[in-house]
Amino acid sequence: MSQRNGVRSLGNIFTEMNISPASLASLYEEDFKQDMAALKVLPPTVYLRVTENIPQIISFIEGIIARGHAYSTAKGNVYFDLKSRGDKYGKLVGVVPGPVGEPADSDKRHASDFALWKAAKPQEVFWASPWGPGRPGWHIECSAIASMVFGSQLDIHSGGIDLAFPHHENEIAQCEVFHQCEQWGNYFLHSGHLHVKGKEEKMSKSLKNYITIKDFLKTFSPDVFRFFCLRSSYRSAIDYSDSAMLQAQQQLLALGCFLEDARAYMKGQLACGSVREVMLWERLASTKRAVKEALADDFDTPRVVDAILGLARHGNGQLRATSKEPGVPRSPAVFGAIISYFEQFFETVGISLGNQQVANPYKLSCAEPEMSPSQQRGRQLCTHAYVERLSECAEVTVCFRRRQRGHLAWCGGGAGAVPAEGPAVCTGQGRGHGGGPTAAAPREAAPAGGMRHPAPGPDCPWHQHQGQKQYNVHVGTAGSKDKRPKTSGLRMQHSHEPAHDKMHLCFMLKALC
Repeated sequence: MSQRNGVRSLGNIFTEMNISPASLASLYEEDFKQDMAALKVLPPTVYLRVTENIPQIISFIEGIIARGHAYSTAKGNVYFDLKSRGDKYGKLVGVVPGPVGEPADSDKRHASDFALWKAAKPQEVFWASPWGPGRPGWHIECSAIASMVFGSQLDIHSGGIDLAFPHHENEIAQCEVFHQCEQWGNYFLHSGHLHVKGKEEKMSKSLKNYITIKDFLKTFSPDVFRFFCLRSSYRSAIDYSDSAMLQAQQQLLALGCFLEDARAYMKGQLACGSVREVMLWERLASTKRAVKEALADDFDTPRVVDAILGLARHGNGQLRATSKEPGVPRSPAVFGAIISYFEQFFETVGISLGNQQVANPYKLSCAEPEMSPSQQRGRQLCTHAYVERLSECAEVTVCFRRRQRGHLAWCGGGAGAVPAEGPAVCTGQGRGHGGGPTAAAPREAAPAGGMRHPAPGPDCPWHQHQGQKQYNVHVGTAGSKDKRPKTSGLRMQHSHEPAHDKMHLCFMLKALC
């Protein structure tokens, strides 16, 4: 096997695998598409590949050279002349880091210049060009292809925070000199990295500290992952851990349970006291305002989650209220409005509420041959944790329904007022902290002609959950040390009318979904 400087060349790797570069790339591309579909990420309108657009990229480079901002060398390289940009370079990072050391045989005019076209090296893939055989530079690929689709201006550009410099800075420089415009991109949304909890490093295949999407989805649903991401600002690093995922799952289950309660109440299958309807209407209106303001403020999704959970908590409190007055007035309209708003919001962010987001614990195979004994044990513990939590939820549900049916009968509704086989109703409250499920206290003997109000003891899960509060945990916030510029500060031009602002906000939200 031939090597250069102790490193195998790409050409040798392709020969050993008996596969062409295009075929290998296609395999990874299809695998990526499957993973994105499994996470419920909408596919793009069009897929564009660098290898299929080499002539357009070469033409883009020629345009930059013609405008005096790039130069070719005798070795067949083409570089962007960064000094020709003057003080226009560095819009995203402010202070541009100094150039790293260049090899002695570098043919750049200035150390900070970057490559638009790289001359071919032995056993590497190459294409013919006016400067000789070679391949496009990293940054020019994106500028040329984006310009093919969007023209001379881009509304929204996203990517990881590590791409702000040099990749996005170089894209801006290339596009603004080619299109001869003052501002190419209106918004740059830089997302934080996914970190392994307790470590400074990002989750990365090269660092071997990652979990694949396929393995992740054996434990949690895509809905749980999307809700987990909503609980943190897109600009902040997110600490991934099993406990953080379980918290997100519990909150999502609680929201689903609240909606089931609300639907049961609207159908007359859930008995409760008089509802403070005016208060709920006001809470719904204030929640809508809070969500809209938070999304308009650099997509502050943690505030959005707080507002949504707050509304669910207030609605849930009204559904748990009891009354000894028979025939109390009902208020189904306000709960119908809350249900409609929740369904619309979660559909927008691509989250399904209900049983869909609960992972099947039996998908966690403990007999996979490639797993070590410690990994198998971890999977087993995770499975047992799921079973315990589902059992606790069932215990709470049974106790809650028994209490509500008993209360309805006590108020004169009779045992048949609530269908015995009606839908299971959960409190919508978060799961307990510590301790497993406990058995409910036995009923008192029912009087003649009716069912006595149940008398659960202090160990009943209903009593355990009744006094608990839900708190949204913001994971991965960068804190006061985060010196990255806010997205709003990068906006230099904006001529949209207010009506268009709403349209752009909706588009940006859907783009992130």
